[in-house]
Amino acid sequence: MEDEPGLVMTLSDLLTAEGYEVRTAADGQTALDLASQNDFSLIILDVMLPIKNGFDVCRDLRQQRLRTPVLMLTARGQVVDKVLGLKLGADDYLTKPFEPLELLARVEALLRRVPADQAGSTTRFKFGPVTVDFRTTQVRCHGGLIELSAREYQLLCYFIRNIGTTLSREQLLREVWGYEAEIQTRTVDVHVALLRQKLETDSRNPEHFLTVRGLGYRFVDHAE
Repeated sequence: MEDEPGLVMTLSDLLTAEGYEVRTAADGQTALDLASQNDFSLIILDVMLPIKNGFDVCRDLRQQRLRTPVLMLTARGQVVDKVLGLKLGADDYLTKPFEPLELLARVEALLRRVPADQAGSTTRFKFGPVTVDFRTTQVRCHGGLIELSAREYQLLCYFIRNIGTTLSREQLLREVWGYEAEIQTRTVDVHVALLRQKLETDSRNPEHFLTVRGLGYRFVDHAE
């Protein structure tokens, strides 16, 4: 969903050539209406949209509890804009200008969703005040519903499936994002920080999403 006609045509042609069915919108309100009324596999969302910007569209989609993966496009290079997009529920971001092959790689990675029923052998998992319902994909903390982006939920499920195991950032990028280890990104750190903010009693002193210095992260049922 883009407002630059040339880029819209380029992206549409690129994705169509790869076998994807593409729908486009030139402004944020139209994008929100399309996404709300249709069952898309992925949303590519530009930040700089007229009428309603990409941040607002992403926020409104998540408030509607749509878990469709969102890839945000931005011409901005500031980390704060990227973090804001992730906080509002985006699953990944790509800074313009970008290489077509990188866009396709991000799209393919986001489409490799983690099925909810693979998160564990039971339909629910509880740790601390948090309950994860794999059947409905709902996550609750102290009884209240917690809004997670599709990528945050996938990462949480992967941690649960590998409870007690130290996982490197490269492994998480490969298994959850589908990226090769050579790609340099802090997106793992950002998403772990978001899970801590949403699910830990004290995000600065996490009990469940632990940092293993020099190695990566480990999810535990109780503080070690």
